[in-house]
Amino acid sequence: MQIFKFGGASVKDANGVKNLANVLQTIGYDNTLVVVSAMGKTTNALEVVIKNYFNNKPQLQSALQEVKKYHNEILLELFDNENHSVFKNVSTLFNELNTFLYTNKSPDYNFVYDQIIGYGELISTTIISEYLNSVNIKNNWIDVRNYIKTDTYYRRANVDWEATQRLISQNLNTATLNITQGFLGSDANNFTTSLGREGSDYTAAIFAYCLNAKSVTIWKDVPGVLNADPRYFENAKLLNKISYREAIELAFYGASVIHPKTLQPLQRKEIPLFVKSFLNPKANGTKICKDIVLEPMIPCFIVKNNQVLISLSSLDFSYIVEENISNIFNLLHQHKMKVDVIQNSAISFSVCVDNIYNNLDKLLLQLKAKFKVVCHQNVSLYTIRHYNDKAIFQIETGKTVLLKQLTQETVQVVTQ
Repeated sequence: MQIFKFGGASVKDANGVKNLANVLQTIGYDNTLVVVSAMGKTTNALEVVIKNYFNNKPQLQSALQEVKKYHNEILLELFDNENHSVFKNVSTLFNELNTFLYTNKSPDYNFVYDQIIGYGELISTTIISEYLNSVNIKNNWIDVRNYIKTDTYYRRANVDWEATQRLISQNLNTATLNITQGFLGSDANNFTTSLGREGSDYTAAIFAYCLNAKSVTIWKDVPGVLNADPRYFENAKLLNKISYREAIELAFYGASVIHPKTLQPLQRKEIPLFVKSFLNPKANGTKICKDIVLEPMIPCFIVKNNQVLISLSSLDFSYIVEENISNIFNLLHQHKMKVDVIQNSAISFSVCVDNIYNNLDKLLLQLKAKFKVVCHQNVSLYTIRHYNDKAIFQIETGKTVLLKQLTQETVQVVTQ
């Protein structure tokens, strides 16, 4: 088995869908499972639908209509016959979404988020599966929620590996080309769950692990894994080879080209991961596998924006010791703060966090009961792997450095 994953940028329009078919025809699709994300910026558009559902009901249908219009334009470019079954199938999915919006009784934002957000993937894969069949690339559309089972940690669900392995092993027909959704799973009650933003890569790794696949290929609009995000850094260079260890380090620090959870199941079974360009499918791209040295050995830059730096100090100049640190981490855990950097001294403790769940005000209120608190919002966290003086200078020039931490291979700098 080989697992292919196509992200939203690769299928953002009709030409993207046609190119996906071209990639399959160029590379071959025997014993292949294809994981596909929502088209283009559909996930963002559905987040607007969710926002309006909770805060601006008069604009709800308008936001939903934008999503329908976007997909309908792609459908009309791909299919000449408006009586084709794909139009009815996509309409059925939108009707399901509408029904949920009008019948849901749950006030839980995270639960509602997952029930709505997954329609991006369900719609994209329905369109792609039907198009591939129409150009004689015969395939089987499968609902990933019937295969990947999770807990009820909505928006960042944890995989039930035992149940998932059993369902994939027993029910998936590997003799045909399968098309399925990234990012999604379902809980024990069959409600939709999501694996976190950019979780489609992780979906591909889950299937690869359960199927003992020979490889996973992530198809992107870049030549492979670059040493920096070209949106923020000039002259980004292609990394030809990366070890699992190095890739996991880069993912942990926030490299956007690879989902942090993706590499762990692949590493356990030594399944190589390729990152290639869907615009040039025969190019080598980047290979991630066991026991190889980073090639070329150059600094790798990662930036995470919209972070929060919280600096704590004791109210009475007493030491911040194990008990205090334990209490701080308990509060961070309770408020679902993703910790990116910590730094402490005898009487101070600083932490840079990602306020994904918008619980910052509640957290600060509790921290201020025990500590003197200074909070910097909308800061940027820069991480450089295999840094040198020139690389650090490049990051710090023209910025106010709020925190800096160096280890043997990695430097992290928080700036404003």
